[in-house]
Amino acid sequence: MLKIILPVLVMLAGISISWAIVVHRPQAKSELPESKTPLVQVISVEPRTLKLNIQSQGVVVPRTEIDLVPEVAGQIIRLHPSLVAGGFFEAGEILITVDPRDYDYAIAEALARIAEAERQVAMEEAQAEQARNEWKVLGEGQPTPLTLREPQLAEAYAKLKAAQADLIKARLQRSRCEWRAPFSGRVRNKHIGLGQYVQPGEKLARIYAIDVAQVRLPLATDQLAYLDLLLDHRNSKPETGPKVTLSAELAGALRRWEGRIVRAEGALDEETGLLHAVAEIRNPYAEEAGQPPLMPGLFVKAEIEGREQSDVFELPPGAVNGAREALWIDAEDRLRIRRLDILRSEPDRVLVKSGLNKGDRLVIAGIDIPIEGMKVKIQAARPEQKFEKAAKSDAGGTP
Repeated sequence: MLKIILPVLVMLAGISISWAIVVHRPQAKSELPESKTPLVQVISVEPRTLKLNIQSQGVVVPRTEIDLVPEVAGQIIRLHPSLVAGGFFEAGEILITVDPRDYDYAIAEALARIAEAERQVAMEEAQAEQARNEWKVLGEGQPTPLTLREPQLAEAYAKLKAAQADLIKARLQRSRCEWRAPFSGRVRNKHIGLGQYVQPGEKLARIYAIDVAQVRLPLATDQLAYLDLLLDHRNSKPETGPKVTLSAELAGALRRWEGRIVRAEGALDEETGLLHAVAEIRNPYAEEAGQPPLMPGLFVKAEIEGREQSDVFELPPGAVNGAREALWIDAEDRLRIRRLDILRSEPDRVLVKSGLNKGDRLVIAGIDIPIEGMKVKIQAARPEQKFEKAAKSDAGGTP
């Protein structure tokens, strides 16, 4: 009997304890989390008139560069002392002299042929005069040209002209024995030496002018909208083209050179679809205090002066998201999402053409998850913080 009653009592005791626990358990308080109004930093936008400069890059080249090629054959008997790689020379200086003796002989021979031809002309003129006189005395009818020695006289005249042409050619060849510099410049490289025998058409050296340097700057077709650049430059003047500032690290410092865009090339690059504008820099070797020359082959960055754009809003990059949207605070301090018409995006700023009004307040920090219409607290950013805060935020303040 005890074996039956004892388990029943144990079971009843367990049920009683469970019921007591359920009845007397502490009640959980139902509380809603307190809603916190986010504190955001805003900027007030104002339209401005800006010059939208264009960035590009290129390699410096001389405007004029040629090969020294002889037009006569002969032995080199004299070289200019500066005809070495890197040497400078002035316009009109004799760079190379070829042995002229063979061409002096040719001049002497041409003079001798002229003298012979003049003697022959004089003889034929006398004989022709004699033939005309004899025909008047003895002849009858109309004389033939051969009778009057007209063909013989014409031949003598032709031989005289040929001899005179040979003299002109001989003197021309003689003048080509001295190769004069057509411009002031510098030697890029040299391939000859004193005493070497050269042939016409052989490359002796390569030289370039130092009056003007050029840089070909690639431009995307949409960038042309920001430049006062005439694509048809037949009636344009080089001095009226956009200004360009070149910069490069040289001799341990950042150097700058000023120039202008003088023309655009006549076709787009078939591989890249870019149009090349040509910048010219006058006097790249001008001696200025502490300024090194702008040498060919130097890689430079270029900033091309753009045309002025009015009513442009300048925003920090963090104020606009990838969907071209910005967070705007209305008059009731509520968050609104607005889509903007982006004129141009740059690493340190975004330029907006439309979608904003003067005095609009844009969020640059303080919103992680934006919700249309949410209430916010305003903290205006100091002027020096506007771009700094936005640059540090990770698209913060934008959806």
